[in-house]
Amino acid sequence: QVQLLESGGGLVQSGGSLRLSCAVSGRAPYAMGWFREAPRKDREFVARIDWTGITTYADSVKGRFTISRINAENTLNLQMNSLKPEDTAVYYCAATMVSGITTRRNDYIYWGQGTQVTVSS
Repeated sequence: QVQLLESGGGLVQSGGSLRLSCAVSGRAPYAMGWFREAPRKDREFVARIDWTGITTYADSVKGRFTISRINAENTLNLQMNSLKPEDTAVYYCAATMVSGITTRRNDYIYWGQGTQVTVSS
């Protein structure tokens, strides 16, 4: 089992920055990621990082978001810069035991409770 707890969401103006954190406990996953779910939209992939440090990003956030992990603190972070109103969503931390690079929601079986990010225009 993997337990995940997100923090760091909030309200920010367009162009601003936020950092999300996810505290990880339990079994070590192969990879961890961030997904987001906007109102009336499906949950979508944002970014992932695996145990080797390889990262993958959705095209919509590439160059603006950075995913990282602090192994000593068992923490996963998502630094979000140049935020846009379309980034508004509930952001979820997730973990997968599936090897290889996967961005499929169904491959991630452990989920946090989500944290709201709202970007005003």
